[in-house]
Amino acid sequence: MHYPHTNRRQFLATGSAFAALLASGCMTRGVSAGASAANFAQYGPLVRDPAGMLDLPQGFSYRLLSSLGDTMSDGGTVPDKADGMGCLDLGNGEIVLVRNHELIPSDDAGGPIAKGFGTRNGTVVPGGTTNIVLDAETLEVKRQFRTLGGTIRNCSGGVTPWGSWLTCEEAPTGPGQRYGDGLAVNHGWTFEIPGNATGLVDPVPLRAMGRFNHEAACVDPVTGYVYQTEDRDDGVLYRFLPNTPGKLADGGKLQAMVIEGVPDTRNWDAATMPLRQSYAVSWVDLDEVEAPKDDLRQRAAAKGAALIARGEGIHMGKDDLYFCSTSGGQKKLGQIFRFVPGRGNGPDRVELFFESEDIKQFNYGDNLCVAPNGHLLVCEDAYTDVVDNHVRGITPDGRPYPFARLNMQTELAGGCFSPDGKWFFVNAYGPTRTVAITGPWAA
Repeated sequence: MHYPHTNRRQFLATGSAFAALLASGCMTRGVSAGASAANFAQYGPLVRDPAGMLDLPQGFSYRLLSSLGDTMSDGGTVPDKADGMGCLDLGNGEIVLVRNHELIPSDDAGGPIAKGFGTRNGTVVPGGTTNIVLDAETLEVKRQFRTLGGTIRNCSGGVTPWGSWLTCEEAPTGPGQRYGDGLAVNHGWTFEIPGNATGLVDPVPLRAMGRFNHEAACVDPVTGYVYQTEDRDDGVLYRFLPNTPGKLADGGKLQAMVIEGVPDTRNWDAATMPLRQSYAVSWVDLDEVEAPKDDLRQRAAAKGAALIARGEGIHMGKDDLYFCSTSGGQKKLGQIFRFVPGRGNGPDRVELFFESEDIKQFNYGDNLCVAPNGHLLVCEDAYTDVVDNHVRGITPDGRPYPFARLNMQTELAGGCFSPDGKWFFVNAYGPTRTVAITGPWAA
């Protein structure tokens, strides 16, 4: 996500990739976050982009798919502030990117929006999503169009096993509150966008999933549980147990994560959560989840929920998930946690997988996913005095390396892979640029 005017600093885990790494002996669990980081380069040094946009290693290339102001199929234009994004298979040789736009009520919507969730002074507010339908082989843009309107600061989200995108408002606000002048309703919800949508969907807030400063979400395909992150310095990790798996609008139970012996994962004042130590997890039930006072995290912490520093990207794999803490760690440069659901075979467990010790390793991680070789790819979201954001790779044994460098004064967001693993899609936040990267992923 993006905090304007401040000086702030999707894990489709392929079981076969990790099995291969284990078999080869490459997965050394004892390596610290900083081990060999200064000299490690998985794909070699980055090569300067002659077009001046995105530096990549030798052998990799990118293609620009969509830009701010492009005319869309529905007559509107591509909006700004492209953030979280997911890729889904539509069949018939097509794939779709569902892309968030983290717009506030005063931003340009890219044209009038016919219907949406919320209005400001009678006009549908501009936040929401756009869909980009691509030829699965050639990546020809076949059509792109608005699919959700009337929301505020759609930051990240996550794909579902049933072919939709969960888009999350990072804005628990309403009339008379921040961005709230002229607003008609309260915001701060999750919405669901079918991958096969052909235009604006009916905006249904998934209220039982909670009202808070939403960031990202992911779904365990075995249980149907939805895990959600919260972008607050004193945030928590949420779990939603739907009444009907796959039908989130039917309601369910919202819970918060408790880590045995670790009430605070942030490591700000002391290293209370060391690297690679596994902890048992339990969950506390939450009530009044629509939280008109935006106090859900505080009530969760009072029940023992573990504090997390600005939870952002989260991605579910086959047997585990990973999520980012953007400003966690002793250096406040970011952490990544690995979570293993018990699925009835024992308690859930969590560990601190990675903690950055230097901005050259990792600086404010946001969205994340996994490459076909099992490495994490993490989008940086740092707005320091010099904006120099990368996509950082992290090996299964915890070694970070630069994979891409953006030559624009903005963040990278929305990293996700095509279903065949050939293309890595990522956004430049503003002005909106959506690109597809390909290369020797298995190297």
